[in-house]
Amino acid sequence: MKNQILDTIAAYPVIPVFYHDDVEICINVLKACYEGGIRVFEFVNRGAAAVENFKAIMAYKAEHFPDLKLGIGTILDTKAAEEFLKLGTEFLVSPIFTEELAKLAQEREILWIPGCMTPSEIAAAMHAGCGFIKLFPGETLGTGFLKSIKPLFPNVKFMPTGGVEVKVQNIEQWFEAGVSAVGLGSKLFVKNENGFDYEAITTNCNKLLSWAKFN
Repeated sequence: MKNQILDTIAAYPVIPVFYHDDVEICINVLKACYEGGIRVFEFVNRGAAAVENFKAIMAYKAEHFPDLKLGIGTILDTKAAEEFLKLGTEFLVSPIFTEELAKLAQEREILWIPGCMTPSEIAAAMHAGCGFIKLFPGETLGTGFLKSIKPLFPNVKFMPTGGVEVKVQNIEQWFEAGVSAVGLGSKLFVKNENGFDYEAITTNCNKLLSWAKFN
């Protein structure tokens, strides 16, 4: 399972990061992203409806998009991780690194992508068995930071989240700096006067994947 997800991320290196209280909006956003070519999607544990909405989109994905890898983000402790593992999450993402979560991920043999901001945090995650790390917050760290530290961690894969833009130059800069994937939140999910513009979201996903795969 873990290697399958890593292979899917390598083939589709753009990961939408999304939460909404309205389950219908969650499903429609998932559909729009899938239609745009997305095959790895991170729902985030950031609201009162996170558990119920994750159940719903997991059921929808199982029926309609069995090839999509669906994970849960903003996991801060093992209690939350256990709850979503019971619901069938295929991977875990955190904005932080903790030994407890690393141990749980190893025991369960599930992909856990911890968030790191310093070389010390990256080294701690690497020594705890994490080979795929989220650079967070991406807009604060920037591509220059990654270029500087990448030679220290040649076997670690990196994914920035936060501040990644739907612009070809920005995507090219991140991949040139050495990322293996990019995570996008609000900048991906375009709105119009009626709410979310699902057609524009699909278009954004298409463009992002074409730019990322070109690298």
